[in-house]
Amino acid sequence: MATGNNTKSYETPNHPFQGERIAQEADLLGRYGLRNKEELWRAQSQLREFRREARRLLGNAQGDIDVAESEGAEFLGRLRRLGILDEGDDISQVLSLDVTDLLERRFQTIVYRQGLAGTPKQARQFIVHGHVTVEGARVTAPSKKVEVDEEDAVSFDENSPLADDLHPERAEEQE
Repeated sequence: MATGNNTKSYETPNHPFQGERIAQEADLLGRYGLRNKEELWRAQSQLREFRREARRLLGNAQGDIDVAESEGAEFLGRLRRLGILDEGDDISQVLSLDVTDLLERRFQTIVYRQGLAGTPKQARQFIVHGHVTVEGARVTAPSKKVEVDEEDAVSFDENSPLADDLHPERAEEQE
């Protein structure tokens, strides 16, 4: 009998029926082409983990930003590599991040922003169907976080019918 890890990678909202929160979530789902609220909650949970780590580092350094940055150099390096933080940002900037900062780094969003797809939902479909590659490797996970140095290497798979500029799905974008 196989045993698996059954822990969720996200937390659900404490108060499920708040009209304002539900409206904000629906807006984000539409704007980023997310499949369901679970994907949004996963991003929010990841953001909470980033903030928790930044608070822990700042607390251990007793508020001294330079000490906290030297101890959390690996953590900050990862956030900068992912494009969540800019090079000039310090560790206190992590506390002011928004969930949209994480959603902007999703593979699906980057494919849409680069104009490879007409809508975020179409970008998701192209990715899931294996039409898009990163540095020549096919990626089928729309939620993959794309690093800054990989961003320019996002393109259609050369064997994909979508690689042809005259493909009907691509012709719509150029109008």
